Amino acid sequence: VQLQASGGGLVQAGGSLRLSCAASGRTYSQYHMGWFRQAPGKEREFVAAIGWSTITYYTNSVKGRFTISRDGARNMVYLQMNTLKPEDTAVYYCAAAPLGLTPAHAMEAPMYGLWGRGTLVTVSS
Repeated sequence: VQLQASGGGLVQAGGSLRLSCAASGRTYSQYHMGWFRQAPGKEREFVAAIGWSTITYYTNSVKGRFTISRDGARNMVYLQMNTLKPEDTAVYYCAAAPLGLTPAHAMEAPMYGLWGRGTLVTVSS
């Protein structure tokens, strides 16, 4: 599977963006999909993940604002980001891991073996 993230950009605080991750190659439906982000000078952190069907996980800081979803027919994963804050500014990466992760593992970057190039999200105050 190859992953390509897109949809980043510059937005004012309170605004919205939708990130997309296109998966190509093997059947991506067998993978657990996640979004991570890395802000300047900080470590990469977990944002959201989705298993097969509707099982989703979010980091506390984005709960109620971000929504992760997947479209199996199009091999796409999305991250709808609403009510954006300056602290959401980061490079966002999509990643894939084999299905069957525990909730704790689903939030751990080392569990994801496939990564796409990031897309930059900048939120101005």
